Amino acid sequence: MQSQCEEIQVQVQDRVLEITINRPERKNALTMAMYSAMAELLNGAAADPEIRVVILTGIKGMFTSGNDLSDFLGGSATGEESPVFQFMSALYHFPKPVIAAVSGVAVGIGTTLLLHCDLAIAEDHAVFQMPFVNLGLCPEYGSSFLLPRIMGHAKASELLLLGKKFDAQTAADVNICNEVVYSGEALGRAREYARELVKKAPEALRLSKRLLRQGTFEKGWEVIREEVIHFHSRLQSEEFREAATAFLEKRPADFSKFD
Repeated sequence: MQSQCEEIQVQVQDRVLEITINRPERKNALTMAMYSAMAELLNGAAADPEIRVVILTGIKGMFTSGNDLSDFLGGSATGEESPVFQFMSALYHFPKPVIAAVSGVAVGIGTTLLLHCDLAIAEDHAVFQMPFVNLGLCPEYGSSFLLPRIMGHAKASELLLLGKKFDAQTAADVNICNEVVYSGEALGRAREYARELVKKAPEALRLSKRLLRQGTFEKGWEVIREEVIHFHSRLQSEEFREAATAFLEKRPADFSKFD
């Protein structure tokens, strides 16, 4: 199995597919080409009986800083035809266990994709953030639906509306990740869990994963599609343009002129 993008590394060993985000010079920010490559890998692994578990991770002590804002400012597609949505769909519908090994930054979709992994291991120095409102955007990848259900409305509002950073222990306390380990240990722990899962009955695992999600699966997908519509609309807004331009210019965004 090979990646079609040099910034997405692939390793297959003992029936485990490891997908590694490899763009350290931009804190592993995700481009459209990277989304396309990951979607293709997940779809291929879903159909490949030799792959039983997938691990998602990032290189050089970081997970991902989220979307590359230059892509969005450049007008890249963000609707259901987009590489972003194709990746979202591939991970959301993936029938086999997925484990995330998180170190460093996990921003935006770097945090929300964890809601669709079966296990997530975070290193103690990891920093999480969902700064959608800060960027003039709205929640994505089902986070507006799932976060209040796993952590309560008050905490979900705090993390989504204020868009503030939070640490690995907080992520574990609010059920975004399963476990916090020392620096440098997340991938090793993820591999341990993967080895355990590979030994288990594959059909039983797939069925159990499906049953665990049966109460939220259809509604979650409906919400993801609705969020995509609003997110796309927000990307055309002056609020987003001001926020993204300010970010790239390394200055505070000024929303005082907006109603």
